[in-house]
Amino acid sequence: MERYLTELAKGEEGVIVTIQGGRGVRQRLVRLGLDEGKVIRKLSDLALGGPVIVLVNRAQVAMGRGMARRILVRPVDAAEG
Repeated sequence: MERYLTELAKGEEGVIVTIQGGRGVRQRLVRLGLDEGKVIRKLSDLALGGPVIVLVNRAQVAMGRGMARRILVRPVDAAEG
């Protein structure tokens, strides 16, 4: 079941299914290493609306919640590896 990046729990992994938004948003995220098909792990989950930090390609990437809400992911089950 697909969810927005903001809905993943801290430590949970997901595969990016799509990035919603215009070309500028998509290009900015691709430059950060966030593109469709990439596996990411959510590193932070601050309840008060702080930045969302993810691990992608062995690099930490921070973004605002508005940007994170544009990324649709499919959670990776632990059984899938």
